Amino acid sequence: MSTSVLTKTTEATPATGRKRQILEAAIEIMASEGYANLSMRALARASDLKLGALQYHFRTWEDLLRALAAFIAEEYERSFEALAVNEGSPSLKETMLYLIGDAPADATLQADRLFPQLWAMAQVEPLMESLLNDIYSQYIDILEDGLVEKGSRAPRAEALMLMSMVEGSTLFVGRGRRWARDAKAVRKAVLSFIDTKYGD
Repeated sequence: MSTSVLTKTTEATPATGRKRQILEAAIEIMASEGYANLSMRALARASDLKLGALQYHFRTWEDLLRALAAFIAEEYERSFEALAVNEGSPSLKETMLYLIGDAPADATLQADRLFPQLWAMAQVEPLMESLLNDIYSQYIDILEDGLVEKGSRAPRAEALMLMSMVEGSTLFVGRGRRWARDAKAVRKAVLSFIDTKYGD
């Protein structure tokens, strides 16, 4: 993954101060109104800036997208680091707990509302497709390692299945979704499945 968006963030300057506020406003627009409503003008309004002032920070739409992808990648890179703070790898159950709502990046990024928008945006913006592929690759690798430790005969397939469960839950029980009130029960069911199939 030497050309990945996540890898490139270590070379990029972290978003701080005003740029960070603008990127957080972009995420808020995407999460609450949909990515189709994210434009330079809408972002300038949401950031209490004139368009020219916004373009001082991000000259073009492409510059904004690159910065947005780098910001999201940076938040998830921190998230991966937090998952690996203990010596050794996290258990499969710890990883699943983390993925279904305890990831530090979720609070900043509103992941349950943002990711469906990123999925849609990835269909038309190759940079976002690359970002999502990088994030998912890292999470799937972590799950696969945990499944290997549990003696799985098909760790990649099972990691993809578990990741599908986690991501699919976003569509059904994420904030503002029809079955959001069932989110805790779904989380409990996922963890029960992990306990039953793989033990603790």
